[in-house]
Amino acid sequence: MSTRASDGLRVLAVDDVAPALDELRRLLLESPDVADVATAADALTALRLIQAGPFDAVFLDISMPAMDGMELASLLARMTDPPVVVFVTAFEKHAASAYGIGAVDYLLKPVGSERLRGALDKVRRFLAADAGAATAPVAAEVDALAAVPVELAGRTRFVRRDDVRFAEAQGDYVRLHTPSGAHLVRIPISRLEEHWRPAGFARVHRSYLLAVPAVRELRSDVTGGLLAHTDVGDVPVSRRHARELRELLLDAATRGEFDTSARPEPPPSRGERR
Repeated sequence: MSTRASDGLRVLAVDDVAPALDELRRLLLESPDVADVATAADALTALRLIQAGPFDAVFLDISMPAMDGMELASLLARMTDPPVVVFVTAFEKHAASAYGIGAVDYLLKPVGSERLRGALDKVRRFLAADAGAATAPVAAEVDALAAVPVELAGRTRFVRRDDVRFAEAQGDYVRLHTPSGAHLVRIPISRLEEHWRPAGFARVHRSYLLAVPAVRELRSDVTGGLLAHTDVGDVPVSRRHARELRELLLDAATRGEFDTSARPEPPPSRGERR
């Protein structure tokens, strides 16, 4: 993101109802945190605007024709440098799904100026945390959170850090991806990064923390973005983290630290029986 702490936010407001869109734009422009507000009357127009120029945040309605707000937010989550998403809707029922996609706030219409101010504060904090992720101090206790408790159906099990290939942020939760499946844990990804970075994990995207030794190869996606391939899925790598990841991979290769359990087995030698 290009926004600095002293800059005003560049915001995109999206709503197919013109009076609601005008009111949201007016409220946003009245905030001292906001420098500029662009508008879109549908999700497809919003997507084109986001692809054309960087936005710090998108304030997004859910119920829209052609492509709804949830579908647009899901597409944005796959971008290498997505804007922060805040939903603005008349329906309470989508809140859980919204936070699961990675929205930082969920506003119900009609939106008051005080409630909007709170959402903008969350956007600011999220952007500040993202900007400082690459320079965050290393935790002194390397083995902190070496196993993470997971609650499921009244039972607690522990997921070992060594089994995790990558962690995916979903609101106040992270989804830990392992060969045995994915496990949802209530912990901010920034806190997990603080404890796991000394153990070989790197923040490669606003929403992803990657176990560097688990990377099999780097690939390009259909849009030219960079993907880190692991045995449990691909992880998008943002442009500003790409160089750091390549350096970490080179260092891991030099030290012989790649996870052999995450790599394909070599073919049997001639004459060897399985």
